Amino acid sequence: MEVTLLGTGDTTGTPTVGCDCATCERARDPDAELRERLRERGVDPSGGVERSRFSLYLESAAGGSLLVDASPDFRHQFLREGVPLPDAAVVTHVHFDHLDGLGNAYRLFDDLPVSAADETDPVTGESVAAGIRSRYDYLDTVSVHPRTPYEPFEVAGFEVTLVPVEHPPLLCYGLRVEDVETGAVLAVSGDTAYEIPERSTAALSGADLALVEGIVHAEACEHHPKGGTHHDDEGVPRTFGTKHMTLSGARDFAAGIDADDYRIVHTAHFVPPERAFADDVAVDGERFSL
Repeated sequence: MEVTLLGTGDTTGTPTVGCDCATCERARDPDAELRERLRERGVDPSGGVERSRFSLYLESAAGGSLLVDASPDFRHQFLREGVPLPDAAVVTHVHFDHLDGLGNAYRLFDDLPVSAADETDPVTGESVAAGIRSRYDYLDTVSVHPRTPYEPFEVAGFEVTLVPVEHPPLLCYGLRVEDVETGAVLAVSGDTAYEIPERSTAALSGADLALVEGIVHAEACEHHPKGGTHHDDEGVPRTFGTKHMTLSGARDFAAGIDADDYRIVHTAHFVPPERAFADDVAVDGERFSL
């Protein structure tokens, strides 16, 4: 399995439009030390560091390709990384930064099969699959395939399982993705708080690579109206507000699911610059062979 991180940022991305904070400025013009570390990670820093809205591109040993979430930065991501258009897609939830890139299917695809969960969200009154169908009913090129959480399905040379996580108020899903030919496993936490169902934790455990959401550093919780929750034994919050993991929570979660390797994704520009570019915090363009 080949994994390309197309987008590793949160809803505004890094650099954020119109922002001159120290983290965004360092992303625009990385210093020599950061440039060297990025090159060691296989990332070209010549145009700066980027965390565009979240999206993954997966290639199976059988030659199929799968897009995980359709970022609003779809066009830019595919041009920048030079990867072919995917054979299929899977969408984790209906927030715009994970969904609205599907509009790019217009004139680019003859058919883009999109898999998404079939369980009805009590808040929206429709499933993720139904939400995609209603939003993109004008696109004949998008075909929606409802999938039942915890029930594996095969697509593009992968066995994929939608795993319920905690991202209130909407239903959201992580993913276990296994290459059918090689058995390599990728775990994706999805947008989530630290505490998720035990069955979901078990499904995400033991992966070759885990991509775990961590939006901000734990100290930022004091600035959130709801603070932080799911504290560790030392009182450090693992969840920011109610629906995103902190960096501390993401690291604890990755250790708890016993992944061979991990990266933190969906990270915001609010993290201080000396911590925002740690080697375990992903940036766009990183690639992994599993």
